[in-house]
This record gives sequence, structure tokens and C-alpha cells, in this order.
Amino acid sequence: MKLFTKVHALINSLRSEDEGATAVEYGLMVSLIAVVIISAVALIGTNLDTMFDNVGTSIKKTV
Repeated sequence: MKLFTKVHALINSLRSEDEGATAVEYGLMVSLIAVVIISAVALIGTNLDTMFDNVGTSIKKTV
């Protein structure tokens, strides 16, 4: 019975380490996704700023 208890405890300890590794992997994926989103928003923001500047300049010339 002691052997079964020790094996069961060992299996449970391995499971908790696996869950910790999974949490780290999810954390890395979330941070990578956040970097991609921030980069995309920054790029689109720059392009939109340029576009609105061009539209504003065109409106000023016609008025």
C-alpha cells in the first residue's frame, strides 16, 4: 500500500508540473498575439494619420 501511495503522489506531482508548463506556454502565446496586435495597430494608425492629413490638405486647397 505504501508503494501505491508513493507512485500516486509521484504521478500527481508530475501532473502539476505539466499544468504549470501549459500555463507558461499559454502566457507566451498571449504575449506574442499582443505584440502582433500592437504592431498592426501602430502600422494602421500611421497610415490612417497620413491619409487624414492628405484629405485635410485637399479640403483646405478647395475651400
